[in-house]
Amino acid sequence: MKRHQKEERATRREFVRQSACAALGVTGLVNTLAQLRLITAAMAQSTPGDYKALVCLFLNGGNDSNNLLVPSGDPATDSLRYDYQTARGILALDRSLLAPLTVPPTTDCFDQYHGGIVHPLGVHPSAAKLATLFNSGELAFVSNVGTLAYPIPTRTHYINNLVPVPPQLFSHSDQQVQWQSSIPDRPFTSGWGGRAADLLNSSYNAPGSKVSMSISLAGINSFQIGTTGEVQQYVVGTGGATSLSGYGANYSSALATNSTWQNPVYLSGDAGTRLRAFESIVKLAHENLLENEYNQIITRSRLAEGVIGAALTEAAATGVDFDGIFNTGFNVGGGGTVTSLGLQMKMIARLIGGRNALGNKRQVFFCQVGGYDTHQTMLASHSNLMAELANALKAFRDCLVDLGVFGDVVTFTASDFNRTMTPNGTDANAGSDHAWGGNAIVMGGAVNGGNIYGHFPSLKTGSQPGSIDAHTNRGRWIPSVSVDQYSAVLAKWLGAGSSEIEAIFPNLPRFDDPFTSSTPNLGFL
Repeated sequence: MKRHQKEERATRREFVRQSACAALGVTGLVNTLAQLRLITAAMAQSTPGDYKALVCLFLNGGNDSNNLLVPSGDPATDSLRYDYQTARGILALDRSLLAPLTVPPTTDCFDQYHGGIVHPLGVHPSAAKLATLFNSGELAFVSNVGTLAYPIPTRTHYINNLVPVPPQLFSHSDQQVQWQSSIPDRPFTSGWGGRAADLLNSSYNAPGSKVSMSISLAGINSFQIGTTGEVQQYVVGTGGATSLSGYGANYSSALATNSTWQNPVYLSGDAGTRLRAFESIVKLAHENLLENEYNQIITRSRLAEGVIGAALTEAAATGVDFDGIFNTGFNVGGGGTVTSLGLQMKMIARLIGGRNALGNKRQVFFCQVGGYDTHQTMLASHSNLMAELANALKAFRDCLVDLGVFGDVVTFTASDFNRTMTPNGTDANAGSDHAWGGNAIVMGGAVNGGNIYGHFPSLKTGSQPGSIDAHTNRGRWIPSVSVDQYSAVLAKWLGAGSSEIEAIFPNLPRFDDPFTSSTPNLGFL
């Protein structure tokens, strides 16, 4: 199960990388990453000419993915649908309303818990666009993914505390951080997206690239925090870079139209005079190191603003109708209003459209949407959330197709945890509570879509034979796929080699290798 026991060290270069990775220990993560980054950059033959971007879409609050990917068979003859209806109670979705999935008869997702019997599945009726993308081979689901410190073979192992588990399993804040770090059994220091950027930036992106490899549309997050400090996440709003206040929108009161940061043309009014004076002060040298660093931060921020502006200009010149695409089909909240998630993903699409101006061959984006903590009125609120999610993903896909880069971008979902299979009430006000393993979405032209990966869980609750319910009879599924395994496949697609993978995911050797073993069933890329 440990990869370094199986792999051949075919070249000296690979041997050096493996040796560097072998130095990784509990206390050596930061130093090893820094050293490995230098080795990787030094051994790069040339800067690759291809473009790849990962987009992390975090569903904040814990998505009830039991009602995202749903058994759709006849409960009289289909045991999976019977278990679903029995446990879900008031939260069960009408099977006749589900958007049907064309599940391939050769799928392996039912092998572990269902004896290989392929059961019909559908998606939430408000997310029918996801079914269309799945059936066209552009989207896949990964089933029963969750935070794990070690594999948990059976329910008995969990109940009898035979295997260490992540701390604070059902806590929002802890599980959000653990999903984004992928190292649940250690105090948080960095996210796996940040560690990937630390290692890949110098190999794939030009020295002194114009903007960070890590761009967030949802503020500072754990996922993009690195260890070396070389790649720092850059936050962009849904309207573009956030400019200094007091000078008008995008400096319209201070700078002439088409003025650039490098060659500013100041207007003659008060705002233009103040901006000229401010930027003159910023260019001064100071004896105090803190003052100098503050000036450098301002300088980098102003430069990044200009780069983002140039990227948006480049995107507009592509002729892709970003506004039109995202305005179509958004009915959440009424009137076709584009939601917060839609606005975030539209900006990511525009930045990808302006990728030449950004100057990076590898990019990691982060966006986030809340509202998934559905303890009450889940049926109504989750329906809106599923519509928002499906509309945003479909519009994002359409923009990428029009840009000609759908095969170069992989979008994946993550969430705090799944929610309990059983409801917490018996009427329309019922919701679901915090659970564990859940279903994730992966979309892109490079995705081996139209299939379900991982292992669709048994939906039997409590101590029923075959149950993987972690907690009494509420339906908290013990994950069969770790966040490490799921995320490692994504990082490898982005360009991480075997040694980088081990550095980014130090706990990965505890689990079945997603690249050499068929057991995890994670060949979605």
